[in-house]
Amino acid sequence: MPVFENASLLTFNTFGIEASARYLASVKNLDETQTILRSPKYAALPLLVLGSGSNVLFTRDFEGLVLVNCMQGREIADFSDEKLLITAAAGEVWDDLVNWCVENGWGGLENLSLIPGKVGASPIQNIGAYGTEVKDVMSHLTALDLQSMEITCFTGNECRFGYRNSIFKNELKGRFLVLSVSFLLNKKPDLNLGYPALRQEVLRYSVTPGIREVAEAVKSIRRRKLPDPAVCGNAGSFFKNPVIRKDLFDSLSGKYPKLVGYQDDDGNYKLSAAWMIEACGLKGMRQGDAGVHNLQPLVIVNHGKARGSEIIELSKIIKDSVYEKFQVMLEEEINII
Repeated sequence: MPVFENASLLTFNTFGIEASARYLASVKNLDETQTILRSPKYAALPLLVLGSGSNVLFTRDFEGLVLVNCMQGREIADFSDEKLLITAAAGEVWDDLVNWCVENGWGGLENLSLIPGKVGASPIQNIGAYGTEVKDVMSHLTALDLQSMEITCFTGNECRFGYRNSIFKNELKGRFLVLSVSFLLNKKPDLNLGYPALRQEVLRYSVTPGIREVAEAVKSIRRRKLPDPAVCGNAGSFFKNPVIRKDLFDSLSGKYPKLVGYQDDDGNYKLSAAWMIEACGLKGMRQGDAGVHNLQPLVIVNHGKARGSEIIELSKIIKDSVYEKFQVMLEEEINII
């Protein structure tokens, strides 16, 4: 297992930001992981675990050990007549797992098609799209306690999932390294077509759609709306969609009749951050090589050689503009290093 010193992180983040790590290693199994983390040379250093770097922004070099999770493997277990338990190693590519499930007719992940990243990051971020979140389908996960070096199992409830949030982004941040994630899927799929745009897209494929048509529809929408990181550096949605109280929503919608918002189960409203950013006239804005995407204003892009600090400066302009106009503060969805 080679460990590289003063290694470039350019190819380890989808923003395409140039930064370096004091040490960098890729691990393929638990033994390799425990060996390097127990080494006196690295044990006291700051640690950063990466999957594909699709949700991270580097603003500086990382003066510690970057561990790239490359663990592979999938397992299938019958759970009941209607359910199937799928376990995937944390280093599996997320969309490869989704495609595999769709091809086999196992329902539950199809709305999460084409989301970048690896399986290990999915519960940390509680990734979601088109009415489905990881919390809806995850059974449990296994993780390595970086303090005790013991393996721990977390159920979905123990992960304390929230909107793009989990216990691993709060009180247990940096404490655990995800090893595998298990999903409880449907043998007889129950389609989630609650989002009108998705339902309309799906019906272009079939009047009696299945999970394959849902997956293709999701991919089609995402390809139209979101830039390819291989072409233009980005980390997908830079900001969360803010959630506000009903009274504030009523006040804002009275002032801005076209304000986009959806009521949640708690009676609050989730606003469209993209709509607000566009309403501020920032869609397509560019400062040097840092810019707001011209089709999806929720995405900040690197047009070439933008530095992480320049991406941050642009994000502050966006946050300030939205707050000044709507009195709503946007929160970053990505991890800033």
